[in-house]
Amino acid sequence: MAFTLKLPAPWESRGWRAKIRDRERVEPPHVTIMHKAKAWRFGLRTQQFLDAEPDPKEIPDEVLEGTRAGLSLLRQAWDRMYPENPIVSKTPKKPKAKRKHK
Repeated sequence: MAFTLKLPAPWESRGWRAKIRDRERVEPPHVTIMHKAKAWRFGLRTQQFLDAEPDPKEIPDEVLEGTRAGLSLLRQAWDRMYPENPIVSKTPKKPKAKRKHK
């Protein structure tokens, strides 16, 4: 089930959405910011746009600020939806090499 972040007024009523869509488990963790037929993927790890097109400058500052303000919720939602591709890698750390006694 998709997760939708509530954006500040009046942006939702103007057609703006910020969602984690279904079936994106193999992609880098991201939220999709949408307006009408356009979609921008914003990385939840890097906080950078994953694509050059459409131009991220088309997103109103308030929409991007609202998305960034919701990063904690978005990251939690991603990890719940896609536990096999978590925001923070759960790879165990390598054990330190033991020193040999002489």
